[in-house]
Amino acid sequence: ELPPSEFMQVADSTWLVLSVVSNGRAPSGCQATGVTKIARSVIAPLAEHHVSVLMLSTYQTDFILVRERDLPVVIHTLAGEFDIYKEESGECVPVTCDDVSNGFLKPKPAASPTLHPVQSPQTRFCVLTVAPDTLPAIATMLIDVLFYSHSPPREAGASSQDLDSITFFAFSLIEGYISIVMDAETQKRFPSDLLLTSSTGELWRMVRIGGQPLGFDECGIVAQIAEPLAAADISAYYISTFNFDHALVPEEGIAEVIQLLQQRQESGT
Repeated sequence: ELPPSEFMQVADSTWLVLSVVSNGRAPSGCQATGVTKIARSVIAPLAEHHVSVLMLSTYQTDFILVRERDLPVVIHTLAGEFDIYKEESGECVPVTCDDVSNGFLKPKPAASPTLHPVQSPQTRFCVLTVAPDTLPAIATMLIDVLFYSHSPPREAGASSQDLDSITFFAFSLIEGYISIVMDAETQKRFPSDLLLTSSTGELWRMVRIGGQPLGFDECGIVAQIAEPLAAADISAYYISTFNFDHALVPEEGIAEVIQLLQQRQESGT
């Protein structure tokens, strides 16, 4: 419904949302391990079949966005491992390969993905949620943080490998559930009794993938980060954006994460 604007960029593709659930129910609470737990079973196979994905972790669960035109490849790739359902009129209906097989061609093996630079700013982040009925109480502060408090972003080419800090604020409202990622200093501006986090109240550090905007056609970026973290049993909270990908990991594990990713870069795999 948004009018055309010279200030707004829109990706050409239409995307569909996949979520991985267990026993018919999505995981709840701020476990933030989904992206690494599904790395081998979902993300890596899709990368091998040259399917580009966007990842969006939320406080409640994780979502995988795939391009609508890639749906036949996605179904054929995942059908052997998962029971796949689509939502119709609020009901979950089983999907078979035959439902999406028209014109399906087995894709050519994907080339080895490009290994993008990984930056790790010193900023410490919080992963939070808020009850929908209390959202009006912090609406003014949210608007200020989103639109007025931060300095303009740096030019993409001006970033360095050793960022001191990074401006990052993520807000999502999905099926009534609210998820917020903000830096620890910004959190201090909000009433502590309205923002909810895990019982441990842990802080997170970020690795940002890409030295320049990544685009939407390249595959394997999420797998580049998620697979080594999954092998080391390190949880992650992953957010793909228009320009870059971001993985948040528990603060105490950031040194191990950086070491793992550097080893992967050096090995070229």
